[in-house]
Amino acid sequence: MQIWVDADACPGVIKEILYRVAERTQIQVTLVANQLLRVPGSKFIRALQVPGGFDVADAEIVERVQPGDLVVTADIPLAAQVLEKGGFALNPRGDFYTKDTIAQQLTMRAFMEELRSSGVDTGGPSAFSQADRQNFANALDRHLARQRSRN
Repeated sequence: MQIWVDADACPGVIKEILYRVAERTQIQVTLVANQLLRVPGSKFIRALQVPGGFDVADAEIVERVQPGDLVVTADIPLAAQVLEKGGFALNPRGDFYTKDTIAQQLTMRAFMEELRSSGVDTGGPSAFSQADRQNFANALDRHLARQRSRN
């Protein structure tokens, strides 16, 4: 198992949690981004810079993800592709995307995009909170414990 991170929009506090998890569990964590990322020196953490462009980082993650890998992303279409390939997708607020919920999330995303394109101010996501950080850490720990018990 490996952890992939859609790193362009991933909050710094989430990256820090993932760095600690990589060292503690010795699981490879790869951050994929359009920009150069600085990551701690570790054989378990690496950064992969891809060319700029729409969804280039997402395409790179989809190409490389294997069944059982975990992808950390807030991008719903990327999460859907990861699920199709047999991976797990976790958003930075600690919620797993599932095959049961992804269609509804894609529909809601399309609806909100349509509203925004017609001039409706839909606001944005709420500010990232300490509770979000804790939810993410807890969800990640539970997932890793489940995966270890299966092996």
